[in-house]
Amino acid sequence: MKKIRASVIGASGYGGAEAVRLLTMHPQVEIVHVTAESQQGQTMSGLYPNLRGFVDQTMIAVDADRIGRDSDVTFISLPSGKAMHLVPALLKNGSKVIDIAADFRLRDAALYPTWYKVEHTAPSYLAEAVYGLPELHRAAIAKTRLLANPGCYPVASLLALIPLLRAGVVQTTGIVIDAKSGVSGAGRGGGGGFGFSETNENVRAYSVTGHNHIAEIEQELSGVAKTAMRVVFTPHLIPMTRGILATVYAPLAKQLTDAEAMRIYQETYRDEPFVRVLDDTLPQTKATLSSNYCDVSVKIDTRTSTAIAIAAIDNLGRGAAGQAVQNMNLMFALPETTGLHFPGLFP
Repeated sequence: MKKIRASVIGASGYGGAEAVRLLTMHPQVEIVHVTAESQQGQTMSGLYPNLRGFVDQTMIAVDADRIGRDSDVTFISLPSGKAMHLVPALLKNGSKVIDIAADFRLRDAALYPTWYKVEHTAPSYLAEAVYGLPELHRAAIAKTRLLANPGCYPVASLLALIPLLRAGVVQTTGIVIDAKSGVSGAGRGGGGGFGFSETNENVRAYSVTGHNHIAEIEQELSGVAKTAMRVVFTPHLIPMTRGILATVYAPLAKQLTDAEAMRIYQETYRDEPFVRVLDDTLPQTKATLSSNYCDVSVKIDTRTSTAIAIAAIDNLGRGAAGQAVQNMNLMFALPETTGLHFPGLFP
């Protein structure tokens, strides 16, 4: 079988570099180009020594026309607001596109100035972009040429809540999502108080009431519930490198036991290759480290009539690059687990 020619734009960042790492282990992929804005001329292995002997290519400047002609698929891992300028040329020149950032996640162009402080420059492409959560949109993912990879917080939050919402056992109002992330979520540039000295032995909330991932969480939940939804979402930064733990509190719409709730999750995710439903323990970030798995569980607080759903992922794996490679597999009719069927690192 002819290998898929893949390029990664923004390979010097954490998300892009993780995509490169996963792609170089993929049996059906050949990496054609790796690009960087600030690290042009450096080799991937010089910037990421873990890739030495695997990916020693030099990072080049972005040339969307050239990359589009040379690639069957292009992964874009740039700050939000930049991919929208490249996608038209990439698609025109024949490459499928997987945007790991946020430029095509929201279907309404009018929302981008509110949540991302930019005007969308390619709004005509929003209608064809598919939100890349296979548990919701697998069939559409397989047919698209433009894939909007989900944000890390939304992946954990959505996978925690979808079974309850789909089953109609929780209310669509009063839902609270409390999420915690490691510092790699801020990207290689970091800064803004996300350095070691500010994070070590410290936990703090940030972007309270205004995190940009709220928009896509509400968009996808509203699609599941078939009614407009609003949620309270508060992210926290914790002193670890990788991982997200999301705890979702949802008021019950009907009486439910732990066993009944667990059966809903087991049935929902029975055939999902990268969701593990835990019934004997609770999710923890260490168990998903460096993998594409999401661990989920649910408990019912009968005293307050609240479902408490918990999900753990690796923010650079299932929350970014791993999810992107899973979506690529679907887009090229490969077995979904190709290049991703391995456990996380522990301890």
